[in-house]
Amino acid sequence: MIAFVSHNLAPMMFAGLILFMLYGYPAAFSLAAVGFAFGLIGIELGLIHPDFLGNIVFQLESVLGNDLLLAIPFFTLMGAILERCGLAEDLLEGFGQLFGGVRGGLSYAVILVGAILGAITGTVAASVIAMALISLPIMIKYGYNIRHATGVIAASGTITQLIPPSLVLVVLADQLGKPVGQMYLGAMGASVIQVVLFMLWVLLLSILKPGDVPALPPEARTLKGWALARRCIRGMIPSLALIFIVLGTIFMGLATATEAGAMGVIGAFVLAWLNRKLTWSLTWQGMDTTMRITAMVVFILIGARVFSLVFQGVGGKEWIESFLVSLPGGQAGFLIVVNLFVFILAFFLDFFEIAFIVVPLLAPAAEAMGINLIWFGVLLGANMQTSFMHPPFGFALFYLRGVAPPSVKSSDIYWGAIPWVVLQLMLVGILIAFPQIVTAFLDADLVVDPNIEIIVPDSGGTDLSAPPAINP
Repeated sequence: MIAFVSHNLAPMMFAGLILFMLYGYPAAFSLAAVGFAFGLIGIELGLIHPDFLGNIVFQLESVLGNDLLLAIPFFTLMGAILERCGLAEDLLEGFGQLFGGVRGGLSYAVILVGAILGAITGTVAASVIAMALISLPIMIKYGYNIRHATGVIAASGTITQLIPPSLVLVVLADQLGKPVGQMYLGAMGASVIQVVLFMLWVLLLSILKPGDVPALPPEARTLKGWALARRCIRGMIPSLALIFIVLGTIFMGLATATEAGAMGVIGAFVLAWLNRKLTWSLTWQGMDTTMRITAMVVFILIGARVFSLVFQGVGGKEWIESFLVSLPGGQAGFLIVVNLFVFILAFFLDFFEIAFIVVPLLAPAAEAMGINLIWFGVLLGANMQTSFMHPPFGFALFYLRGVAPPSVKSSDIYWGAIPWVVLQLMLVGILIAFPQIVTAFLDADLVVDPNIEIIVPDSGGTDLSAPPAINP
């Protein structure tokens, strides 16, 4: 029995973590508890030396000293301020009036504004809450199918997780050991494809079920000509300015993700001040949200480092790698199994937990199979979008339920999310079939010639092979 446990401690440790999580314990404490418990078992079985656990101190130091993770509180604060500064109202009203004359016009507006807000805020909560408060009552008023209305709002807010400067991409870059700028570049094509898929679905609905996505009546389209153009410009100019401050500086090599996030926070405060929304209450709410999310992330990451250290000590890395590399089908089989696994985990875990727990276990196997880790990270990011849309635990659905009118049933929100989850999974399949969507945006790798040529200067007739003369 002891021999069996010794040879299978790694899979037993992973199974123990899943049981803890399913039971409902907080992820951070479950990770640390399982790590320490199996660390003691590993010491008793002689699999690891007691001194090995001393590396936990260095792991914690690396977490708290990681400059890249400073981008998380910056982007979170920026999103919390922009959520309340009035930018979303200008964008939604302008685009709603612009597309209101066609069937599904409000849906197109919500999708485009969701993409723009995603490129500014980087957080799902800000996008979903802002769009639900503004657009959902209007969509209900003008006869949109309630399930479609809630689904398009939740899905458009979830695009934020794939569009730079997404927090998911920051975390994935950190866990995969890749530059955030490269991860952002790789996600550009994928995020565009996702937006196109969403808009094509609205177009299909407008043809097959026009009653679900009616056009706005003429009396509702009050803005025309220059008034409509000025309203759209009023929302677009500050949006484009913030996008340049955050993403442009990263892509041009002028700032790191952390520095760009700090400048984005300043831009958000300036925008709130210009819209006369900058108050102590808004600032306090933004700081409170930032504190809670940052503390959650840090505790989950600390717990994940404890778990992963012990897991590697008992042979977990080798077990995971041997299992995944030996799957039939080569890279295709590996990618299918991994994405199914992540999709199922997304029913129970949020994206932070998946990124900190699962990605470090998958990355060595992916690298061993010659998979581009930037592409792999974007692929996982596209998959982890679904963690916000899964009934019944998707956070986007919770945010929507919290601000939706009482007349909107929870069952409508859950059923409305399903078509959009399918569209997100279609993106995963497209990225697997066409990796160039990601890799075409990446910087070309430097090609190094391994052959070294040493040129020896003319010795002037001296025989260099002869031993040097030694003067007595």
